Amino acid sequence: MDLNDADSEFEALLRGALPDDAVGPSEPRYLEEPRGRYHGRETVVVRPRSAEEVATVVRLAGQARVGVVAYGGGTGLVGGQISTDGPLPVILSLERMAAIREVYPQENVLICDAGAVLADIQAAADAVERLFPLSLASEGSARIGGNLATNAGGTAVLRYGNARALCLGLEAVLPDGQIWRGLQRLRKDNTGYDLRNLLIGSEGTLGVITAAALKLSPKPAARGTAIFVVPSPKAALDLLALAQAQLGELVSGFELISGQGLAFLAETVPEVRQPFDAAPDWAVLVDVGLVAGLDPQGALEQLFVAAAEAGLALDGVIAQSAQQSDEFWFVREHIPEANKRIGAVISSDVSVPLGAIPEFVELGRAEIAKIGAFRINCFGHVGDGNLHYNVFPLPGGRAADHANQRGDLQRAVHDLAHRLGGSVSAEHGVGRLKVEDLERYGDPAKLSALRAIKAALDPLGIMNPGAVLRN
Repeated sequence: MDLNDADSEFEALLRGALPDDAVGPSEPRYLEEPRGRYHGRETVVVRPRSAEEVATVVRLAGQARVGVVAYGGGTGLVGGQISTDGPLPVILSLERMAAIREVYPQENVLICDAGAVLADIQAAADAVERLFPLSLASEGSARIGGNLATNAGGTAVLRYGNARALCLGLEAVLPDGQIWRGLQRLRKDNTGYDLRNLLIGSEGTLGVITAAALKLSPKPAARGTAIFVVPSPKAALDLLALAQAQLGELVSGFELISGQGLAFLAETVPEVRQPFDAAPDWAVLVDVGLVAGLDPQGALEQLFVAAAEAGLALDGVIAQSAQQSDEFWFVREHIPEANKRIGAVISSDVSVPLGAIPEFVELGRAEIAKIGAFRINCFGHVGDGNLHYNVFPLPGGRAADHANQRGDLQRAVHDLAHRLGGSVSAEHGVGRLKVEDLERYGDPAKLSALRAIKAALDPLGIMNPGAVLRN
């Protein structure tokens, strides 16, 4: 169904129904996204302070047939928060809805507004000796509503699961303007369809999340971190199995790091202290969180000895303090920044079955070589099968010089991931960037069901039009 622009007449309707300071013009920050691929257009922005005000916006938008694009922290990497074409939507920013409402330490539950910054949620949990384990490079600005809307992943999925696994209940405004008050603190609720999990990962296309009941965890009594040099991605996978055999669910993170990524880091962010004088071809960062009475350094030493005897670890450094542990993670977390400064031709967020990781890495290099000579930085959350596969020009080259090859390179990586039983979007979502990919690789029955759900809940098509599913 055709939509209308969020024009001056619609803006006047909003101003008449909302507080004076809730409606205003768009600022540049609402029209940009981190990778610079999408550029929004000036339109009206609403900054509500309650679910009731959000409901008013959505209800008026439905009556006027105006699109609604929810905006959290603006950190999304697939363009879900930026409308680039079609009728002008209203931008619905959740930034003023940032309160931590309640914390229930005995229940391991925290309830907050959707606009709460992820780092603030982590701090609120820490204040009561609990852990909210969702951890992202953008946690200082990312907001939990967007994290849930995209089902964000991060570095602790291996142990704690992604955003979906960390949410018990939601409050949300549905496309018809109704407020669903589902902020339950329940672990069990079998009363019909799971609306919570339908909205999580829907990227604002089925409603606007306004608050969440989040699952906390006990803080590990002791933490240990190590970086081991491994001879290959296959050895990294075998080392993961060995670590889990020795430590079980106490392995919190297991990150694959390539020598190319460390070289980019040394070139562009030399102030970051690296653990090895010469960058190895492959390394893994292992993080463990242990219960009281267990020694993390001792556990990692035993792991290294067993790995070395099995030929899975060639060298290693075990953090001797919390500061050194943070330094190791600082290396991993700054690899994306180094990539950005080098300038990637393509950046891919894919997942494959764990057993297919070595084959994906080997075949990926061969597929890229068929297209041309490039540098590859493959890294990421190997513990859950999520790899970031980025392709760069040779030294002295520019990403812009390869613009005509970008489509072929992306297709090669995505075709390979799909062929190996993987996904072309592991943790970033579909947004607008991967609408065509979803159509190309998605199961036909799934796509039919997605479209039916969208039509049933949002028959006017006002919720984030153009994201996930084509208009």
